[in-house]
Amino acid sequence: MAFFPMSVNEVTGDWLSEVLGYPAELKDIRPLGEGFGVLSLVSRIKLDSALGPKSLIAKLPSPVPENRDVAREYDNYGREYRFYTEVAPTIPVRSAKCHYGAFEHDSYKFVLLLEDLQEYRLGDQVKGCSEQDVRMVINTIAQLHANTWRATGYKGVANHNSAMQRDAVKSGFEMGWPVVLDQFADLVPGAARSVGEKIPGALGRLMDEFSKEPLCIAHGDVRLDNIFFGENEVVFVDWQAVCHSAPEHDLAYFLTQSVPTDIREKEDWVAIYHQALTDQGTEYSLNTCRDRYQKCALYLLSYAVIIAGILDMGNERGMALARTLLGNSLGSLTSLGAFDLVS
Repeated sequence: MAFFPMSVNEVTGDWLSEVLGYPAELKDIRPLGEGFGVLSLVSRIKLDSALGPKSLIAKLPSPVPENRDVAREYDNYGREYRFYTEVAPTIPVRSAKCHYGAFEHDSYKFVLLLEDLQEYRLGDQVKGCSEQDVRMVINTIAQLHANTWRATGYKGVANHNSAMQRDAVKSGFEMGWPVVLDQFADLVPGAARSVGEKIPGALGRLMDEFSKEPLCIAHGDVRLDNIFFGENEVVFVDWQAVCHSAPEHDLAYFLTQSVPTDIREKEDWVAIYHQALTDQGTEYSLNTCRDRYQKCALYLLSYAVIIAGILDMGNERGMALARTLLGNSLGSLTSLGAFDLVS
């Protein structure tokens, strides 16, 4: 069995030299930043090497057992490993270069050594983003979706609408919602409070309705903490939720949980996304796009509830993140009238 470091203390210069294939002296390793790793431990490694980069980003399993359990249930580590080793080289969307990756299904250990994007600006879901940032993200997800439209050749990418996913979001919502009502009561509008207990029973139906063709490859976790901004491009990281899903999956998650209210309500972003998608030759109905967007947005409330109500957010910034994504989601759904979808 290959050696998998389970903490930064187990990452050594000898191990790095072995897996990278050239001599590398470990100079320093430390967490990337507070609140930026929920399901994984994300650290920056500084190296002294004449043959490779001076720094890398290491992704290791979360040190929190409950968070590792969630990652196993959703196969987050396996998904990201397969993305970087099988999918990333075939799509025209910028992603961090993978210098080394390993994954073991039975023990559920994994490690990735990725390009350090220090020259890019990392988004911050707590602080929000600009209108220009939103346009860049929408153009990038439209490019990803258009180039993987009705794609069938990516066998390592699972369909989002699976029994595992259905059971996980239903049970996660049922566990997290009482915590949300108790600890985040000030964020919960009356419309959500009145139907909250019915939402778990509606999640499977919503998935069935937005998971009909056409589907594409979706990043699955498009939020600001997973986006690096360059001058003329963005780079998505954290591909632990990559899947075959509706294109509105990425669109709704980003717009309803990362974009500040004033910017979200300033433009018809669904129409802007649809134009960017169809400009690349994709035939798709705007009405279908709007319908699936609303259903995806309500379904994706489950993500906010699971993060805020179940995961150990670990620190002050993590708690601020939970409040931000939960508040954004609930406010967006109220504006969309999406709670009416729950009978």
